[in-house]
Amino acid sequence: MPIDKCPHSFNVLASSVLPTYLAQLRVAMHQPHKAIEFAKPRTGPVAIAKAVGHVSDFSGCYVLIDATKPIYVGISRSVLSRIRQHVTGKSHFDASLVYAVAQRRRPTKGHRSKVMEDALFLEQFEEAQNYLRGLSVAFVEIQNPLELYVFEAFAAMALDTQEWNTFRTH
Repeated sequence: MPIDKCPHSFNVLASSVLPTYLAQLRVAMHQPHKAIEFAKPRTGPVAIAKAVGHVSDFSGCYVLIDATKPIYVGISRSVLSRIRQHVTGKSHFDASLVYAVAQRRRPTKGHRSKVMEDALFLEQFEEAQNYLRGLSVAFVEIQNPLELYVFEAFAAMALDTQEWNTFRTH
């Protein structure tokens, strides 16, 4: 019985499907979008979708790029909304990567919600978010949930984003 209606065996995923998605992502990385475009006020996913050549938001994988170096691979059922959360989010829930970058720059102990009340940490959070806004982003559409989840780890390994990607569970 296939998982999530994925029509492929593991061998086909590993040898053909995932490499095809990676090739598509690499092509997209040659003409990435500026992350700051996702932070424009009063510009939601519909307007962003049109600006990046899509009809609407979509399920897929995205990569954040610093100059030409991929630094983070993420997935979402709503890629454009998720990228927007990274660059505009105000909480550790919305902007989890921003939170991680800020924690690396100013390690602060305690529960995330408490840490977000620390004024010095919030300065680092804002700086980290500004850093992300200065990055570029590329993405590939992937509809099948199993293909999407397996591809995230595949792409993170292939693009060597080990500094910011982690697959530890909570």
